[in-house]
Amino acid sequence: EAYPNPFNSSTNIKFSIPKAGFVSLKIYNLIGQELAVLASENLTPGTYKYTWSPTDRIASGVYLYRLQAGDDVETKKMVLMK
Repeated sequence: EAYPNPFNSSTNIKFSIPKAGFVSLKIYNLIGQELAVLASENLTPGTYKYTWSPTDRIASGVYLYRLQAGDDVETKKMVLMK
């Protein structure tokens, strides 16, 4: 879950994982270019929150975040409004 969404200067991405394992959380633009890696590590079960604060060179628009935890993959949209 990304909040706030739409966002201006930063957004938080909150998620829970039920079991320990490798977690990857990445930000992409709509043409599939990777813009940021927020997480790429082994995590224990629990709830986590990561913050994305895009640089000034990132334009307003729709972006995707992709969360992979073990075999589970989730991709969701978020909107940056400057």
